[in-house]
Amino acid sequence: MNSFIFCPRCGNKLVDRETDGRVRRACGGEGCNFVHYDNPLPVVAGIVEIEAGVVLVRSQGWPEKMFGLVTGFLERDEASADAIVREVQEELGLISTVEKLVGVYPFTMRNEVIIAYALRATGTIVLGSELADYRVVPKAKLRPWPMGTGFAVADWLGA
Repeated sequence: MNSFIFCPRCGNKLVDRETDGRVRRACGGEGCNFVHYDNPLPVVAGIVEIEAGVVLVRSQGWPEKMFGLVTGFLERDEASADAIVREVQEELGLISTVEKLVGVYPFTMRNEVIIAYALRATGTIVLGSELADYRVVPKAKLRPWPMGTGFAVADWLGA
């Protein structure tokens, strides 16, 4: 559950209440019907292929050996395919084009829905401020991981 304590409409305290068969945070005030559904956030992810292989990234604060796909939040009024092209440019400095939608994946531990794309990219990698490191893995050596964007990698590889 989310950490909201007070109703954003009327300021009364939120309480746990069953709605639609689920327990959700809802306003405890009289006459206010606010329910906090805590819907998942849409996130885009990119399997970024360059000539040498697939680019994996390590975000600031991640453990030294942990690498994953380029990801970012979908912004208001933005198509998901446009969002991942933007993220690849912001985070890697590469110009990319979407080849295909790989799939859509729940990432419940972070309350996100991942929309994953395969992209081809060109240019010289220049890390954005959110990234600590990157590595390029030949497609034949790429192994999916058992969570989050790893399911997209597995589907893309046909594993």
